[in-house]
Amino acid sequence: MATQINPPRGMRDFVPADKRRRERVLAKIRESYAAHGFDEIETPVVEDSDRLHSGMGGDNEKLSFAIMRRGIDQDALRDAAEQADPLALSDLGLRFDLTVPLARFMATHRGTLPSVFRSLHIGPVWRAERPQKGRYRQFVQCDIDILGEPGALAEAELLVAGSAALAGLGLDSCTIRVNDRRLLNALLDWCGFAAEQQPQALISIDKLDKIGTKGVVAELAVSDPQAAERIHQALNNWAEGIKAGIPLTTESILASLPEGLRESAEALEAAESLGEVADAVAAGGGALPLVFDPTLVRGMGYYTGTIFEVAHPESGSSVGGGGRYDGMIGRFLGQDVPACGFSIGFERIVDLVSELPGDEGEAVIVLVDKKLPVADTMRIKQALLAPHRRVRVERRPKNVRNLLDRAAAEGFTHVAQIREEQVADPASITLEPLG
Repeated sequence: MATQINPPRGMRDFVPADKRRRERVLAKIRESYAAHGFDEIETPVVEDSDRLHSGMGGDNEKLSFAIMRRGIDQDALRDAAEQADPLALSDLGLRFDLTVPLARFMATHRGTLPSVFRSLHIGPVWRAERPQKGRYRQFVQCDIDILGEPGALAEAELLVAGSAALAGLGLDSCTIRVNDRRLLNALLDWCGFAAEQQPQALISIDKLDKIGTKGVVAELAVSDPQAAERIHQALNNWAEGIKAGIPLTTESILASLPEGLRESAEALEAAESLGEVADAVAAGGGALPLVFDPTLVRGMGYYTGTIFEVAHPESGSSVGGGGRYDGMIGRFLGQDVPACGFSIGFERIVDLVSELPGDEGEAVIVLVDKKLPVADTMRIKQALLAPHRRVRVERRPKNVRNLLDRAAAEGFTHVAQIREEQVADPASITLEPLG
């Protein structure tokens, strides 16, 4: 019995029909983002190991695939073993997201780019995840980022463009949940968490949908029971509002906060900023509803302001998200550059897309006799080629029905069955619908 050969765990092959579907979805995303003024870039799939482990990638850094240096000798192996540091043997690694490469790209090309740069960045990334449904070790990310714009215009443009791309794919039942890291910081201060406790507190709150309120409070109570109790009160007060949907207006945001938190200057600034973003998105024709979610954290530590996640009723996980990350690019460039980004979870949305209007033009199967000379076969194919039409030649088998059924399943729309007299007169060839 032949051994079954599969791709590495967490990685996949795509048969032609699946590959065409993925490329059509990507083409729609590219078309939508280009219409909103974003310019596509490309970066290497490999970055320097030191850059990938500089602290900007959060927990994803632990999932990085390292590339071993060339020419490693026994001394280097021994030193790495003594240090218990496998990364000592690595100088490069596969990118685990597109944000770190974009930050490096901006630092590299800053002199040739506009002061406000609207980037479209699409490509595969790799993480050493534990493979499971919807989570792979190799997957595609679709990112748009605006670099150099410090105000609400960046968030508004990203949310309008991102919602337009999703709605254009027929995913207009999505909802965008919005929060601000400054509100979360103000919440933790109000609860009484010390500065050194706050990063871990955010990690716990980020698990709310997995472990529930009791689980979050239990984790937080280990370090500060009194502060954990105040979080408990806030989460209970928010539960009904979040379920119903808190409007993204300054007034609704402030009204939803605990009374003492409303007096925080940081909270007020964040609420006013979110209200401004919501007004701008509405004016710009945002295609998806925005709601305020005070429990939204987004796990990456580099976020500094507005954060957002996209939910779809048929997906158990978010299908997109992003936010403002003003501190990252300055670490490469040596000067502050405001930045904000929006990412579509491509692997999660591609299976949710049912139909794409105007996916393709005609796709024609040409059936020719096995004895037809190759030159005549190619002459017929050339005559049938036309814009927005693809043509495949097949030698006519004994069981034509099986071949046509397979062609229809692969997306072919028409068949041309070539008769001998049509070789000299290709204009007489007719196309018959498949199916």
